[in-house]
Amino acid sequence: MRICVFGAGAVGGHFAVKLARAGHEVSVVARGEHLQAMRAKGLVLQAGDEELSAYVRASESAAELGRQDVVLVTLKATSLGGMPGALIPLLGAETSVVFAQNGIPWWYGIDAPQAPVAAPDLAWMDPGGELASLRARVLGGVIYSANEVVAPGVVRNNSPGGNRLIVGELDDQRTLRVAELRRVLEGAGLVSPDVPSIREAVWGKLVMNMTSSVLSAVADTSAGELRLGDPAFEALYQRLHLEAAAIACAHCPGFEQPLPMKARVGHTPSILQDYRRRRPMEVDALVTAPLAFARAASVSTPTLDILGALLTEKATRAGLHRPARTLPV
Repeated sequence: MRICVFGAGAVGGHFAVKLARAGHEVSVVARGEHLQAMRAKGLVLQAGDEELSAYVRASESAAELGRQDVVLVTLKATSLGGMPGALIPLLGAETSVVFAQNGIPWWYGIDAPQAPVAAPDLAWMDPGGELASLRARVLGGVIYSANEVVAPGVVRNNSPGGNRLIVGELDDQRTLRVAELRRVLEGAGLVSPDVPSIREAVWGKLVMNMTSSVLSAVADTSAGELRLGDPAFEALYQRLHLEAAAIACAHCPGFEQPLPMKARVGHTPSILQDYRRRRPMEVDALVTAPLAFARAASVSTPTLDILGALLTEKATRAGLHRPARTLPV
């Protein structure tokens, strides 16, 4: 299968190595020193005691890569502006495009099955409807995989044995293209379970992001380090987790509330990596949009309100966030 990973940073680089080593024709869109390293000596994945390498076709321009069977977009939500135009050179008649970002995705409201509580208007996440113009090609994606670029061309995976990419149609229909993509992912050692609802999968991941990632970013330390010492932080974590789960349950009645994630000592959530490296932070997807869902369902979120305001202020003052809309009151 011809697969392009658009945004082959930490997560995308990990997936590119696994897919290439499984025998697929993998290309990547990347930039900077990371791109130059991949061109010169390939891409390296450090996973536990293993070091895996793969040569992939790498470019800053999709126009050099040709038509694909699948495009896996692993860019942050903050980098999706102009995507339809950038993707055109990769799109054949049957090309599917998987969007897999943290937080509430721009596609959440498209072709969504009826829910007991109406979702808030998310048009502000896709100004002008540019991304929605791709709707017939779009598959939803949810990634569970903790990674970090530790050197140009080198990605370290911090979740050995726990790497998943859940994919699904936006209307939750079972289709051949989803089944085939799941088969490809499983064959590459990337777990891709069949799920009844792609939005429930979004909330399953988001409940974790809205707890450990938000709290870690506000305190500027890893989730594991936060929870190891002070019982007060543990209590704060639990309150935040319960509020996030309450929002999920309100919008997805079949949602099974996950237990709090076991902390990975030393792992730094991606939003905190972005803060430390002075890159745009995914505040809207992880805080602003979930709070809009809370208001739509009349769910009280006092802990997330406070931490969300603190994170928004911190990111904005650092010049790493330009709010697409203000936090709901």
